[in-house]
Amino acid sequence: MTGLSMNVIDKCWRTNSQWRRHRPQLATCSVGYAGKMTNNIGKDLIHYKVTDPSDDPINPKPGTLRYGASMIQRKVWITFQRDMHIKLLRPLLISSFTTIDGRGVSVHIARNACLMIFKATNIIIHGIRIHHCKPQAAGMVVGPEGKVIQVGQVDGDAIRLVTASNVWIDHNTLYDCQDGLLDVTRGSTNVTVSNNWFRDQDKVMLLGHDDGYVRDKNMKVTVVYNHFGPNCNQRMPRIRHGYAHVANNLYQGWVQYAIGGSMGPSLKSEANLFIAPQSGSKEVTWRKESNGNMGEWEFHSVRDVFENGACFTETKGGRVPKPYYNREQIFEVADAKYVRALTRSSGALRCSKTSRC
Repeated sequence: MTGLSMNVIDKCWRTNSQWRRHRPQLATCSVGYAGKMTNNIGKDLIHYKVTDPSDDPINPKPGTLRYGASMIQRKVWITFQRDMHIKLLRPLLISSFTTIDGRGVSVHIARNACLMIFKATNIIIHGIRIHHCKPQAAGMVVGPEGKVIQVGQVDGDAIRLVTASNVWIDHNTLYDCQDGLLDVTRGSTNVTVSNNWFRDQDKVMLLGHDDGYVRDKNMKVTVVYNHFGPNCNQRMPRIRHGYAHVANNLYQGWVQYAIGGSMGPSLKSEANLFIAPQSGSKEVTWRKESNGNMGEWEFHSVRDVFENGACFTETKGGRVPKPYYNREQIFEVADAKYVRALTRSSGALRCSKTSRC
């Protein structure tokens, strides 16, 4: 793959046939609000390999995913010895400065509890298949600082962010979970969601905790190079209060809507490809009144492409809000005619054991 058949994130590391020897190079490749993830690497980085797919939520064994993600309190880069199916008995609470790197093997986290980023920062989740996540009753679990804490009931999301920052979620395949696939909530911000494949799901992505949680006004999320569909219903994403830059994504239909919002959210939809379903709603957007007022609701479409009758209701008379990226966040948004190529490799990659990914 060359030129505009590979997006800027992938071009940064996938063209290197020796990527296995230089895994931390990945941390320099992120764009959008997460910025470069260089706080995750350095001379003090611990390389940790998962060799055991079992799980103990309170006393995790060395070699398990939970031990690496929750017990190690330094920069850690987690890889996997072989293909694995991991059934988590409780939500996995990920510590700050942790990278979970599933490249080169097939790792499934499925059929029970899934991932939570709780009061943590500088986290990369890459190359994991997360599906069939189920609700969990309140219970005890090792927290992100290696201490056992009480975690309340969870609804069955694939990945849930709670008061988290500087998080990069890239090249994962997420589907068929009890609640949603990704929640960014309770003051979480500076998040990039890229190159993921979201499919077979009712509620896909929620940005903002609830209508009354005003701290989410500071939320900033970049959603880029993702493939939504087939068989997604709504929330791609649904935004409360904060700001989202949604660019160069492929939307393979929807049922209720693709992008929605409430409580005065702001969105720049840029150079996406929206393919409407054969029947039902052709409208991309949905908006909920906030105290009887639509005035603060700002959704703008710039250079989007609409197929099969898709349409986008924009805010009238307002300016198009900019992402205001800094030097480490900025990237060039490609023409929407390249979206199919740029998202062709979305989801967890199937990597050759001998050369490129």
